[in-house]
Amino acid sequence: MSATQPAQPKVTEREARQVAEAAREQDWRKPSFAKELFLGRFRLDLIHPHPLPADEDVRRGEAFLARLREFCETRIDGARIEREARIPDETVRGLKELGALGMKIDPKYGGLGLTQVYYNKALALVGSVSPAIGALLSAHQSIGVPQPLKMFGTQEQKDTYLPRCATTAISAFLLTEPDVGSDPARLATTAVPDGDDAYVLDGVKLWTTNGVVADLLVVMARVPKSEHHRGGITAFVVEADSPGITVEHRNAFMGLRGLENGVTRFHRVRVPAAQRIGAEGAGLKIALTTLNTGRLSLPAMCVGAGKWCLKIAREWSGVREQWGRPVARHEAVGAKISFIAATTFALEAVVDLASQMADEDRNDIRIEAALAKLYGSEMACLMADELVQIRGGRGFETAESLAARGERAVPAEQMLRDLRINRIFEGSTEIMHLLIAREAVDAHLSVAGDLIDPDKALGDKAKAGARAAGFYARWLPKLATGPGQVPGTYRAFHPNGHPDLSTHLRYVERSARKLARSTFYAMSRWQGRMETKQGFLGRIVDIGAELFAMSAACVRAEHLRATGAHGREAYQLADAFCEQSRLRVEELFGRLWSNTDDLDRKVVAGVLSGTYAWLEEGVLDPSGEGPWIADATPGPSTQKNVHRPIR
Repeated sequence: MSATQPAQPKVTEREARQVAEAAREQDWRKPSFAKELFLGRFRLDLIHPHPLPADEDVRRGEAFLARLREFCETRIDGARIEREARIPDETVRGLKELGALGMKIDPKYGGLGLTQVYYNKALALVGSVSPAIGALLSAHQSIGVPQPLKMFGTQEQKDTYLPRCATTAISAFLLTEPDVGSDPARLATTAVPDGDDAYVLDGVKLWTTNGVVADLLVVMARVPKSEHHRGGITAFVVEADSPGITVEHRNAFMGLRGLENGVTRFHRVRVPAAQRIGAEGAGLKIALTTLNTGRLSLPAMCVGAGKWCLKIAREWSGVREQWGRPVARHEAVGAKISFIAATTFALEAVVDLASQMADEDRNDIRIEAALAKLYGSEMACLMADELVQIRGGRGFETAESLAARGERAVPAEQMLRDLRINRIFEGSTEIMHLLIAREAVDAHLSVAGDLIDPDKALGDKAKAGARAAGFYARWLPKLATGPGQVPGTYRAFHPNGHPDLSTHLRYVERSARKLARSTFYAMSRWQGRMETKQGFLGRIVDIGAELFAMSAACVRAEHLRATGAHGREAYQLADAFCEQSRLRVEELFGRLWSNTDDLDRKVVAGVLSGTYAWLEEGVLDPSGEGPWIADATPGPSTQKNVHRPIR
């Protein structure tokens, strides 16, 4: 049958990076606004005029949103889901009947064929009622079976699985393991070839969103390299009720209490070779490519959260009075409301712009989508935290408790808990910083990477030096001056009677060149050690995220003005956001070179060595007993199977 299960892979830091690098899309076949921004080139022409959906896409999308809104209003009880920590089966069945499982699936397979723009609007709507339902639908369609099959599946696989995914079958994505998170080089689950027509899966997967109720699974497993197999991390479609699969535990979390997320064990699970997605060894590339657009679903739900936070802040702060006037009229509270309003506008601008670019498929949006995920998850948490502060003690009190004593059941504290996972989901903030930073410096590594690679021969370094000299001789002079220094540039963004957004676009252009100069200086200074400067890289990415958001906000405001839809108000919100964002950008630029990174590393070394263990005295640890990481030794399950498919 199958070969002996190999031990957990032991990999060096360099080997881990090589695995991640091999999974990257190596080429840039289409233009990228964000990539150009990090290179100091403000390509406004790539995003302005704002791209627009086709009329038929709008008609179909709006029609579904109307049906979904009615369903959310009449058949989803968010308080019940929070109370019972489970989405009722009848609610899931209703979503299936509505076609919500097939929002992104082509109509020829029974789906609705919504664009990315309207798919995201749908997630924002349903996620505002129940973030757990938003997560279920997103995990199913953004990273579950439909998207990888759409992009990499055979026609036979599409014909077999997509009609099921569009109507009845819930799917899940299984990559993470108890001892493997964002470092897939250590993936331990194996798929051992069993003849020419099958593989045998063994291993344990953790945090399997939808895994408890899933009918179909996308599983990432390592195929051992052999004479007839190239091996490597490979993707498979697996029937969730296959013999040898056990859902051993349904996880519980601080938020998203209705999330059907668990631990899944595979023991000698036989999977036909026809269910392999793509080639052996292509699993990580498939996963990362799928996420290029899949990541947009998460910030879409963050937009929905921002809109709700704004609504509650407006209604509450206009009613609650302190010292003779509504709390909104006090500057300390008003600043928080302004932040929520301006940030919600900008975040929606980022998501809609990136989504429409994804639909048009004219641009490479891998960086834009990653920036949207990073920025959306961070800013949504801040907005929810500010709402809790605005609500005061009522913000900390549960909706159930508020209702029990006769007040409006506002789940502000739940929103804060539910949003917190977004800074971890689909790549933590720290991992997103590194991922985006790698893409941002791709042009530099393409021409000069061999210069800092210790494994390259002198001849290769000489060729790299010649390439680098030519590239930088052309590139560096262009960073000295630009349109951002010319008064009157982008004057189309300063119509009569509106705030002057052109000054913000000139700031973006100047800052993009400054960002590129800073990156070049850092690479010259640290060379091969650049990859260890995670604090610096994180700030570089955060500056890029702010500049992208400012650009999107201005373009959206002008689009709304041109179409007569709240143009004046949109300009005001864009202006407020850009002013707030510029303050953050200036602080980040200052912290590029003035920070505590070196001192922090020394303190961390002391903490890990126990030098400061005395500081921990005087408290008791309420944690229970047990290992830090659960045992994931392959073998038959000894647990009850809690798999609960919804029919």
